[in-house]
Amino acid sequence: MEEELKCPVCGALFREPIILPCSHNVCLPCARTIAVQTPDGEQHLPPPLLLPRGPDSDPAASGGAGASGGAVGGAAAGGGDHADKLSLHSETDSGYGSYTPSLKSPNGVRVLPTVPAPPGSSAAAARGAACSSLAACSSSSITCPQCHRSASLDHRGLRGFQRNRLLEAIVQRFQQGRGAAPGASAAAAVAVCQLCDRTPPEPAAALCEQCDVLYCAACQLKCHPSRGPFAKHRLVQPPPPPAPPEPAPVVSGAGGGCKSPGGAGGGATRKFPTCPEHDLENYSMYCASCRSPVCYVCLEEGRHAQHEVKPLGAAWKQHKAQLSQALNGVSDKAKEAKEFLVQLKNILQQIQENGLDYEACLVAQCDALVEALTRQKAKLLTKVTKEREHKLKMVWDQINHCTLKLRQSTGLMEYCLEVIKENDPSGFLQISDALIKRVQVSQEQWVKGALEPKVSAEFDLTLDSEPLLQAIHQLDFLQMKCRVPPAPLLQLEKCCTRNNSVTLAWRTPPFTPSPADGYVLELDDGDGGQFREVYVGKETLCTIDGLHFNSTYNARVKAFNSSGVGPYSKTVVLQTSDACVLARIPEVAWFTFDPNSGHRDIILSNDNQTATCSSYDDRVVLGTAAFSKGVHYWELHVDRYDNHPDPAFGVARASVAKDMMLGKDDKAWAMYVDNNRSWFMHCNSHTNRTEGGVCKGATVGVLLDLNKHTLTFFINGQQQGPTAFSHVDGVFMPALSLNRNVQVTLHTGLEVPTSLGRPKLTGN
Repeated sequence: MEEELKCPVCGALFREPIILPCSHNVCLPCARTIAVQTPDGEQHLPPPLLLPRGPDSDPAASGGAGASGGAVGGAAAGGGDHADKLSLHSETDSGYGSYTPSLKSPNGVRVLPTVPAPPGSSAAAARGAACSSLAACSSSSITCPQCHRSASLDHRGLRGFQRNRLLEAIVQRFQQGRGAAPGASAAAAVAVCQLCDRTPPEPAAALCEQCDVLYCAACQLKCHPSRGPFAKHRLVQPPPPPAPPEPAPVVSGAGGGCKSPGGAGGGATRKFPTCPEHDLENYSMYCASCRSPVCYVCLEEGRHAQHEVKPLGAAWKQHKAQLSQALNGVSDKAKEAKEFLVQLKNILQQIQENGLDYEACLVAQCDALVEALTRQKAKLLTKVTKEREHKLKMVWDQINHCTLKLRQSTGLMEYCLEVIKENDPSGFLQISDALIKRVQVSQEQWVKGALEPKVSAEFDLTLDSEPLLQAIHQLDFLQMKCRVPPAPLLQLEKCCTRNNSVTLAWRTPPFTPSPADGYVLELDDGDGGQFREVYVGKETLCTIDGLHFNSTYNARVKAFNSSGVGPYSKTVVLQTSDACVLARIPEVAWFTFDPNSGHRDIILSNDNQTATCSSYDDRVVLGTAAFSKGVHYWELHVDRYDNHPDPAFGVARASVAKDMMLGKDDKAWAMYVDNNRSWFMHCNSHTNRTEGGVCKGATVGVLLDLNKHTLTFFINGQQQGPTAFSHVDGVFMPALSLNRNVQVTLHTGLEVPTSLGRPKLTGN
């Protein structure tokens, strides 16, 4: 509670606290230090504009301010460059303004230095009368150090703010309870100059009773010389800090007053609070409009005469009950906060214990990995040693064998050389044949490959450690790896149906540790059959078109990530529209041309309701709706028709060819028409030529009756030929083919006309 009892300016316990218009409190001595005087250049503003405006504003309270304000108000006409400064002191309909906190001011309030008015101006002439007393002008204001809202002071100055006696009594009880000297904070406070640029400010040497500003000696000579308009101002010594009061019990009075120690006498008891405007009158009533206690004189003569008032005791009990009720809610939240703190402390202890356990487990697992790696290292070293010894043995065997042969060959060579040196032909011939054979045999011993090493110096052993290194780098805790995502939450307020389309929206539960990489949306067949996937992706909003009208579909969604697929969400049931025109109040289908299904040469406009083409060849575009049940009717208005083209109107499957006339393949059923006649076409088969064509302004109607499985066409409200196609069954989408010479506009949401023109006779 101590923080609630400290002044936001000095940081000490409140001393003589006053209540600012913004409901914040500040010490009265501190209020003197943060009160600022409006620069002379701004004193041309009318004082009523600087006062708080509201239903309880008292025009008479400004008294002489009105007179001086009128005098200085004339300067406003000629000093329009100062008009924007009004925002420093007053905001529209509030009476309060916002100051930009200054970095040089310890209390966050900008202190405005005195700015001399231009010589000869009316403001300079009226400065003496405006500054003669605070009761004569609204030239001072105070800014709340907490919310930084400023309020102008009236003729009473700081004495116009109510004193918070209740807070003062609570502060005294708090001081007594903790055994501190009640006057300690007061004794420590020393009045300081309000205009000093030094940090900290110099102690105040004088207080101007008219300006209500504290000056040090230097600032007094600089800003408040004893000449000119200031010659009549009275400078007095700064007020001494209040003496420490003696502790005494607080006694509540029946009228809402209280007795508590205070004042300079130390042992004197505080009087019952009296009305600041009528010193001898105690508070007896509470003004609900001004939200302040008043006396009976204020009700009879003052500004509260026409306000709503209540007995002081009743209002006191009512507000105390409201405060108690509000405190109950805060108490419950405080209790929950305490329990939450206990829970957090338990979590702290568990974190410490679990952290030690996990560290020990991690060390054991890593040691096991290191041990396994060491064993495998020993095995691999053994293989390398064996391979090395094998290679060495092979090389040494080959060296010994080659050395023996080389010694034998060398001895034979030396013997042969000695034989050649002999000059005895008969003796040479006796041994020459045998010696030649021995030399040839010796030569044959050095066959091809005999002088090549049998083993290589390179080791044919390659250790593939890359997978193991990757595994080590990817080694992580399972808790930190991505788990399967939880079940998504369906956003039912965004799920809806329109015609034969359904839109579903979902989201990931909050505080999900495992994010989803994508989602899988599943839908049944509308008859309670098996679910099938209709969407896989990262979006959380999906629209499925081409469903059955008047059908009930079940939908569900699940999320997936690299760890797997999560559980399904709850199943939502969606009902498509009933498009049966036989009902008394039918629900008709609304749709447009589908820009995603049309050929790239198709040009759509008018919110995808008007279509034309950029090519001379016929191109196909489909509608956004798909029909499998009910009776449906739509019309196409011919906006432009040049050079006698052959547009085709009808229905088609979603897989129809888009680069040829509608009806040339087996996926479309159409009527193509020129300016004189029309034909029905399916699978490139032309039937039922009928006289009568289209031109600019004509209307072509298409009637798809899936109850009777028929398709019929109309031109300008009259049936064109017989029923075009029978045995039409399946899912169909509205379709159109045209080239650049035609432009048509689609009209949907139409009921089937009850009376249609008789069909025209077909030609050959």
